[in-house]
Amino acid sequence: MRRSRDRVVNKKRRSGNKNRSYPPSPVSKHSRNNSSSVSEGGQYASFQSRDLKKLLEGIGVPRAKPFEPDPFQVEALAALELEDVLVTAPTGSGKTWIAREEIRRLLNAGRRAWYTTPLKALTNSKYQEFTEEFGSDRVGILTGDRKDNADAPLLVGTTEIYRNQLFDSLRGGSDVNADLVVLDEAHYLADEDRGHVWEEAIILTPPRIRLLLLSATIGNADEFAAWIEEVRGVRCGVVTRPGARPVPLRAAMLLPDKRLLPLLSDSGKLNPEIAAMSERTREERHGSQRPRRRRY
Repeated sequence: MRRSRDRVVNKKRRSGNKNRSYPPSPVSKHSRNNSSSVSEGGQYASFQSRDLKKLLEGIGVPRAKPFEPDPFQVEALAALELEDVLVTAPTGSGKTWIAREEIRRLLNAGRRAWYTTPLKALTNSKYQEFTEEFGSDRVGILTGDRKDNADAPLLVGTTEIYRNQLFDSLRGGSDVNADLVVLDEAHYLADEDRGHVWEEAIILTPPRIRLLLLSATIGNADEFAAWIEEVRGVRCGVVTRPGARPVPLRAAMLLPDKRLLPLLSDSGKLNPEIAAMSERTREERHGSQRPRRRRY
C-alpha cells in the first residue's frame, strides 16, 4: 500500500510540474529505490521521459567487427593515383582514413608527404595519431610552437607553415620535398581573414605534388575543383559521400540538480523547460541591476 501511495504522489508531482518554469524538487526518500528515475549517489534523471530515452538510445560501445572501407574511400584512393582529389564528406565519415592509407603507401615506397591543418591543436592531435600509426622516427611536426624531426618523411604542420615553405622555395630556398600534400579543413579557403593562406598554398604547390583536400562543409565542390584545375594545370576530381553524418550529434544540458535534459525538442526548437529557465534567469539578472529607490 505504501509503494502504491508513493507512486500516486509522484505522479501528482509530475503532473503538477508541467507548467512550472523551474526544475521540480528532488524525489522523495521513498522513491530513491526506483532505479528507473534515480541513480546512485542521489544523481537522478527522468528516464521515464520519452525525449531523454530517445537522446540516450543506442549510446555505447559498438560491437566489434572487421573494418570495411566505404565506397567513397576506395574511390578517393583510386583517384589519387591519377589526379588531385577533393573529398567532401560529413564529419565522422572517415576522411582521415583516406589520407592515412595514401600516406602509408607512400612511406612504404620510400616517398614523402605533408599533412596540414588550420589549428595547432588539431595539428598536435594528428601528429600523435600518425606517430602511433607509423612510428616516431617517420613523423615530424612543424608549428609556430614546435619543430620536431623536421627531416621526417611525413611532416604534420599548420597550413601557414607549409605556405611559408613554398615562399622560401620561391626566394631561392630548397624545394618542398613531398609527393603528397593533404589540406585538411580545405573550406578555410573561404575564411575572410585566413583564406588567402589556403589560396596561396594551392597555387604555389608544384604540379608534381599531388593534392588531397578534405572538407565536410564545401557546398560548391565542383566549382572549387574547377578553380584548382585552372590555377594548377592538374585535373582535380571530386569524391563525395552522400547522406547525413554517420555519427549523429546529440545535444543535452546537465542541470544543477543533476537532471539531463535534451537541448532541442522533436521540432528542433529549444527545450521549453530550458527556455523557461533561461528567461527566468534573464529576468532575475535584470531585476538585480535595477537601482534601489532611496528612502527619505
